[in-house]
Amino acid sequence: MSETLAPETQATVDVAVMNQLTTAKDVRTESPLHHAELDKLAARNPRTGGVMLRELKLLGHLTLRGSQQNQSFMNGCAEVLGVALPTQPLTSVEKGGVSIRWISPDEWLVVLPGDQAYEVEQGLRAAIEGHFSVVNVSGGQTIVELSGPNARDMLKKCIPLDIHPSQFPVGKVAGTVFAKSTAVVRRSGEESWELVIRRSFADYIWLWLQDAGREYGLVIKS
Repeated sequence: MSETLAPETQATVDVAVMNQLTTAKDVRTESPLHHAELDKLAARNPRTGGVMLRELKLLGHLTLRGSQQNQSFMNGCAEVLGVALPTQPLTSVEKGGVSIRWISPDEWLVVLPGDQAYEVEQGLRAAIEGHFSVVNVSGGQTIVELSGPNARDMLKKCIPLDIHPSQFPVGKVAGTVFAKSTAVVRRSGEESWELVIRRSFADYIWLWLQDAGREYGLVIKS
């Protein structure tokens, strides 16, 4: 007895892509730290100190999943994003307003201007063939930037990673426990760090940073 196997065909999948940024003037857009009123704190707090804190708010966050062996995925991402995905573990790349963080061998976090996220997601879906995933997670997280001569000293109290410059150079990325929450930490400059944090833990981390930065003089930037 013999059997004949029909050739596999790729199913067409329709995906609903939503623009999370409204153009309606009567709809208010709020970042995860809007309640902290950082702009008001920046206006009345000291101008100098050892640590400066700023929320990089309302940016676009796209989670990409795909195989590095899928050339359509790798080439499509490079074409649409304007820069190739980093393939070395714990690294990042940046070009213009786009930064890409390596999360795992098949996962990356793309951060870009918020008003570009919808268009870029559509472009990725049009440019890539095969098995992949792109999810807009912009509403679920934000980025806190820490900078200044004591930023690394403060981070030592918050995370268990070895962040000595010899072990954590500029551009390195690592997910870590942060106090009793989590964060994706990226060293963005010689004295600057970016923390990708979840919206649900934003208030807790903001309170923690206030306490951790008090001894160094915490300066709020708008």
